[in-house]
Parts: sequence; structure tokens; C-alpha cells
Amino acid sequence: MTEIVLIRHGQTEWSANGRHTSYTDLELTDEGEAQARRAGERLGGRKFVAVISSPRKRALRTAELAGLSVSEVTEDLAEWNYGEYEGITTKQIREGRPDWSLWAHGCPGGESPEQVGARLDRVLARARELGGDVALVGHGHSLRVAGARWIGLAPNAGGLLKLDTATVSVLGFEHETDPVLSAWNAPC
Repeated sequence: MTEIVLIRHGQTEWSANGRHTSYTDLELTDEGEAQARRAGERLGGRKFVAVISSPRKRALRTAELAGLSVSEVTEDLAEWNYGEYEGITTKQIREGRPDWSLWAHGCPGGESPEQVGARLDRVLARARELGGDVALVGHGHSLRVAGARWIGLAPNAGGLLKLDTATVSVLGFEHETDPVLSAWNAPC
């Protein structure tokens, strides 16, 4: 295996407004579609042994517009399940729970950081076994967890890794064995 390329989906109405979006299946905005095309340009025709995507429309459409042929779809790459916080902003959550942090507390009726970490560990293990460059097309918080897990950190360390819509990040190796973040949150 050489590298895992993470591609966050393009903008949706809710991502533009800071609303937590996990299982709600939203389309890309016009800007999100343009971002996805730019992500494809950034990839420059790079070939992958596999392209694994979240099953959400916004991820699948981003892959399509970026010129990637999805070879596998898995719920393990879906966004963090926000449970009762689906569709609302962090500011709204903190009106009733001022100390709330997704990275420390998870979501009532949704997932904890550890649950998301377990899913992303499976995705990363699957990508490693494929023996070549792999693209993962997914979502902001779940891909942040993937970045943290890749370099041996706890799932909640994903909170230290900002990830904008339609960006490209690269998980690689130093000295062929040591996992590193080769690129992070690269705009398209």
C-alpha cells in the first residue's frame, strides 16, 4: 500500500450553515458540485486500486463529479451519527448544554467517539489490505477520526484536525512503515 487519499464531500445546505448532518441524505449545493469537480482536478487523474465511499448521496455525488469510480460503499465510512443533534448547530446545542463537545461527549441517541473510531479502524484496515493507493470519500467528522486513528491517536484527537468541504488529505508513510499525515485539508 502506498497512500490513502481522503476526500470530503462538497458543500451541502446544512454544511454551509454549520448544521450537524449524518443520516439526513442531502444533495450538494451548486457550490458543492463545483467543489467536487475541483477536487477531481486536484487529483489530476490519479489512479486508485479502490475507491470506497460512504453511502450518502453527498459523498457518492462528490466521487462522481471528481471523476472517481466507486468500487465499494460502506456504512462504516458514514458520518458520525449525531442522534438527537441531527440538523442543529453546535451553538444551538450549547444553549442547553454549554460544556458540550462532540469529541468528548458524543451525541445522545447517536455515537460516541469510540464507536466512530471502531468504524473508521475497520475502514482503514480494509484500505491497507487492498495493496495500493485507495481513495476514501466521506464526511468531515468521520474523516477527521480516520486521520487521528491513522497516526495512532484516540478518536477524539480528530477534534484537532480541521477539515473543510471538498478538501483532499493524504495518509501515507514515512520510512515505508510509520503512518503519517502527508497532507491535510488541502483546498481544491
